[in-house]
Amino acid sequence: MIEKIKNLIRSLIHFLTDGIWNVDTNGIGALRGMFYKIIKAFILAYRKLDFTQMNTRAGSLTYSTLLSIVPMLAVLFAIARGFGFQNIVRSELFSYFSGQQEILEKAMGFIDKSLEYAQGGIFVGVGVVLLLYTVINLLSSIEDNFNYVWGIKVGRTYYRQFTDYVALLLIAPVFMVCNAGLMILINAASENLVIGVVLSPFVKILPFALTILLFTFMYMYIPNKKINFSAALFAGIIAGTAFQIFQGIYIDGQIWISKYNAIYGSFAALPLLLLWLQLSWLICLIGVELSFAYQNVRRFSFEKETDHISRRYKDFVVLSIMTLIVKRFAKGEAPYSADELSETYKIPTKLTSDVLFLLMEVGLIIQTPIDEGRSNAYVPAIDINRITVNFLFRKLDEHGTENLKINNKGEFDEEWQVILDIQQLVETKYDIPLTEL
Repeated sequence: MIEKIKNLIRSLIHFLTDGIWNVDTNGIGALRGMFYKIIKAFILAYRKLDFTQMNTRAGSLTYSTLLSIVPMLAVLFAIARGFGFQNIVRSELFSYFSGQQEILEKAMGFIDKSLEYAQGGIFVGVGVVLLLYTVINLLSSIEDNFNYVWGIKVGRTYYRQFTDYVALLLIAPVFMVCNAGLMILINAASENLVIGVVLSPFVKILPFALTILLFTFMYMYIPNKKINFSAALFAGIIAGTAFQIFQGIYIDGQIWISKYNAIYGSFAALPLLLLWLQLSWLICLIGVELSFAYQNVRRFSFEKETDHISRRYKDFVVLSIMTLIVKRFAKGEAPYSADELSETYKIPTKLTSDVLFLLMEVGLIIQTPIDEGRSNAYVPAIDINRITVNFLFRKLDEHGTENLKINNKGEFDEEWQVILDIQQLVETKYDIPLTEL
């Protein structure tokens, strides 16, 4: 019996590490294909996870959130007051973050002072600008962390940060009011005995549904890239459910939390808030990894191997991608996006992103926006007739600094000459345009 269990475990491990990637999902049914895709997404996200770095990033966001919590709430309440529903926003915040009642009460005391200062400072409007800057800086930090997971090297421009984030701040109070209205409507309908029995399960599920919707929106909206709804929804379901469960555990653990009150007294709220923020951001960042893995599951199978790719193979990928971009430009066709290059030619997403960023740094390609600026395509930055094999690799070889103390004119003169001779050989033999490859 023990031997059978061992064999079963070995077979399962072999299937998850190797066999599942060889399964042909064509013709096996949509439901089964979806199941395989979800399993692959979990495996790939687990392979890519670096918990040490993720904890560091969650800690960074915790620090930024702690600094920005009062300005964020101040801006939120300023907008809500403009619409006349600040009381609804207040009750929604206390209801949703029921485990942080004490912190919210203290924060509310600072909000009026912040708004008062913003409206009546030495220079009128300077306070408002400072509040908006603090909030936009927090949202920019969140975007940077999301972009890092997606391998996006360039974030939103300052103009797009301002317009997109201000739009987000305007939408947030409206969302809270709609949520409050929906809850009032459901509670009113639940007073009817028959309707109440039908709606009772929905009332319990509603907090989960709203949290999932919120996480899904974040995963679609915040990265500077077009994210598929299915990928954002998949991650939103996992992260939103995990967050709600964590909230429940945190609230139910008030007896355990009371021990902190005995030790820290009134100061206990701060370490507990830091713990809550750290774990919340950790859940959120794991969700970003899941959305990335789900969207890129077809071209993500060899992502782990890209960290150990040989120099020869990386040179091959660089030459291949540059040739594809040049030839498509020469034909007058629509330029390649990073996703199109990865999907069409089975190049791992991270490798594609790294190569494109390198080619931009050396000045061989530039980005051109598509899809309302959320995604980018790539075109040559110079005359394509100048881009030969030799020109490409000379640009790459000379990229970076050579201002070191190694003596390449004395002790290591022969070694340096060998490098120059190899480069000269490439220049002589492969001085042909990429369009002719």
